[in-house]
Amino acid sequence: MKIEDQISNSAICAVKELYGQDVPDKMIQVQKTKSNFEGNLTLVVFPLLRISRKKPEETASEIGEFLLNNCKAVASYNVVKGFLNLNIAPAAWVGLLNDIQSDPDFGKTAPTKDAPLYMVEYSSPNTNKPLHLGHVRNNLLGWALSQILAATGKKVIKTNIVNDRGIHICKSMIAWKKWFSDETPESKNEKGDHLIGDCYVAFEQHYKAQWEELKAEYVKNGLDDEKAEEKAKNEAPLIQEAHHLLVRWENNDPEVRALWKQLNAWVYAGFDQTYKALGVSFDKIYYESNTYIEGKRKVLEGLDKGLFYRKEDNSVWCDLTPEGLDQKLLLRKDGTSVYMTQDIGTAEMRFHDYPIDKMIYVVGNEQNYHFQVLSIILDKLGFKWGKDLVHFSYGMVNLPNGRMKSREGTVVDADELIAEMIRQARKTSDELGKFKDMTEDEKDEVARIVGLGALKYFILKVDARKDMLFNPAESIDFNGNTGPFIQYTYARIRSIMRKAADQKILIPAQLLDDAPINDKEIQLIQKMNDFAATVQEAGNNYNPAVIANYTYELTKDFNQFYHDYSILNAENENEKVTRLVIADNVAKVIKNAMNLLGIEVPERM
Repeated sequence: MKIEDQISNSAICAVKELYGQDVPDKMIQVQKTKSNFEGNLTLVVFPLLRISRKKPEETASEIGEFLLNNCKAVASYNVVKGFLNLNIAPAAWVGLLNDIQSDPDFGKTAPTKDAPLYMVEYSSPNTNKPLHLGHVRNNLLGWALSQILAATGKKVIKTNIVNDRGIHICKSMIAWKKWFSDETPESKNEKGDHLIGDCYVAFEQHYKAQWEELKAEYVKNGLDDEKAEEKAKNEAPLIQEAHHLLVRWENNDPEVRALWKQLNAWVYAGFDQTYKALGVSFDKIYYESNTYIEGKRKVLEGLDKGLFYRKEDNSVWCDLTPEGLDQKLLLRKDGTSVYMTQDIGTAEMRFHDYPIDKMIYVVGNEQNYHFQVLSIILDKLGFKWGKDLVHFSYGMVNLPNGRMKSREGTVVDADELIAEMIRQARKTSDELGKFKDMTEDEKDEVARIVGLGALKYFILKVDARKDMLFNPAESIDFNGNTGPFIQYTYARIRSIMRKAADQKILIPAQLLDDAPINDKEIQLIQKMNDFAATVQEAGNNYNPAVIANYTYELTKDFNQFYHDYSILNAENENEKVTRLVIADNVAKVIKNAMNLLGIEVPERM
């Protein structure tokens, strides 16, 4: 039984024995003792005063004396007003360490047969461009959140919705036909998503030149600047051609569909390479080219039921003014769908495929209003989880030189970023002498692990709700709150364990109750014990940053311990074995925690 549970159970017995009343579990508050007071755990007695009818100090002292005589985990106590500070017996800490050691998956909760099913949607790329730094944050958050939810005992389905249709796709198709038709990924020796991304940028450049020329004419003819620009953007020949192509696509024009399939196939092959490099995957992938049809059907069904209405121009809308919002377009006047229509269709298909209890959308905060509207519409349409869907809203990733802009071709490409992080990891590790006695293949593998670890940790340690500034140079640092610092500590512990094995030191499956243990070691055991609660907190609050920063604190505490105490040169064999068991379990918790974030840890560095 956990030490906190032993204290809680004994405190309930104390209240019954001392004051003659049963007390509910929620009234027993056990927490870590504040660092400026003596003790390991603190029982807050203020909620119990109405039962004891005594002063806080007297109540705390009476309960403390009971615990001292009846709970083996308590070695001594002190009272500070209404706080009963407890010193935990060394044998109890050893027992807790043994519990941690006996569980290879310590901190995780296995799902039960009746566990709720959570579906997590992330990535959601457009097939008109390669993945960029913003997608990297999305994928890393989605993967980490999925891992964390699974570790809290939920059943989790990881899903992706690919935006493979729409006006943006038509722009890339037109550009390829006009300016790139003799080029393929093979002929250019380039990933397909990069080639199509070049097409999209080219379209936008030519389109901008067209509407700027038209705008100048309209201004010359007397239109004000704002109206002239809007008119020019709508009437430029290229955008007109793109809208015409979209209608042909929705009407299943064979020629348009064949080109669309060809270009998308190139993009998917490129996406798969990036996903593999990032270490993320999906259990189910949906495509908007399929879901928009279902969405249109659901919208027309809602129209028949009076949930939506049709305007004179034939467009279909949802009136959300009773909910304090505006009117939302669901089908354009030409019958083509919008993003909301597609999301409705995707929801219908998912609900048909899986008995979803909770739906989580990992999407940037610029879509907050979209998901507010989607939640209301899905609830109107009868989806049981619609009203309670979760929009895991995250902030934007900015760079030292400002924001990224896809249509101007100024994004930070995900593939280039990954390659550069690995190069920097190799360079930094070489300079610091981390690659001693390694083969070239081993150096490459460690550089990959460290480079990606630096990237992932730097992004995930920041509260997802906040905008963040990504600085690659700061992320690859072997000191401070970084991935490489944590990875290096893990590798150091593994090196210690290998040396212990070389010295034929036997690590017991369980330590004896009287194993020697000091205050620093107790702090490490207590910190490791916090991991399970940290995982639960991260899952309940949808916050992977909690795991990242816990791991850093544990790593920092271990490094301080390692600085203060020798492990392999401890004064006696019992101390040496105890410290090796502690070190081995710190490494296990670090590995388990980093695994939840999708970060590998190297055995050597």
